[in-house]
Amino acid sequence: MFGMGKDKSVQEGLYAVATSIIIAAIIISFSVVYSGNIIAGNDLNIINTGNTQPQAQPQQPSAGDDAKISADDDAVKGNANAPVTIIEFSEFQCPFCGRFARDTLPSIIKDYVDTGKVKFVYRDFVVHSSSQKAQEAAECAGDQNKYWEYHDIVYQNQGALDDESLKKYATDIGLNIATFNSCFDSRKHKAEVEKDTAAGRSAGVSGTPTFFINGNKFVGAQPYSKFKTEIDAALSG
Repeated sequence: MFGMGKDKSVQEGLYAVATSIIIAAIIISFSVVYSGNIIAGNDLNIINTGNTQPQAQPQQPSAGDDAKISADDDAVKGNANAPVTIIEFSEFQCPFCGRFARDTLPSIIKDYVDTGKVKFVYRDFVVHSSSQKAQEAAECAGDQNKYWEYHDIVYQNQGALDDESLKKYATDIGLNIATFNSCFDSRKHKAEVEKDTAAGRSAGVSGTPTFFINGNKFVGAQPYSKFKTEIDAALSG
């Protein structure tokens, strides 16, 4: 009887130890999962912050940037001798670029470009690979002197940048479709788009849209009032 009682005590002790180990394991697992969720949540916030359009105040370009920023041979609106030049680095896939093109650029054109005060230049800056061929297509439209018409129709249809849609837009704005298709299918302007993107990186561009107003860096799809302040300052300078 004594032996049986001893065995029972040992079994109860082992059971208690096993139970403690299981409880500890559950607590540790819960802590790991909880911590993981916190870390994942923080990572998600970082990702969202990284994808959020920067709304920074205008910054002076770093030393030497002025020499790297030029209109090149890209699409231009306005008087060649205008006192203020705005160079936009942009792409057709970027929703913030679309917002600027639809909501803000028309006012800049009306108040400053059409009045001879501003020359506006559009340069390609590819962030999303799906935008590469859309940028090339716009250059093909430019060969037929309809760059800006193509620019506008693509920004009105940012959700459809496949080859078929890009060719349809050429038809919609009245391009010679055979000439356009030849240009587009041969990737005639691939190197030009890549050159613009490289030039943007050299000038310190890291996202779209980024502008240079008489050499001063201006980042994001900011309200027209912010652009007006910067343009007026450049005109008075």
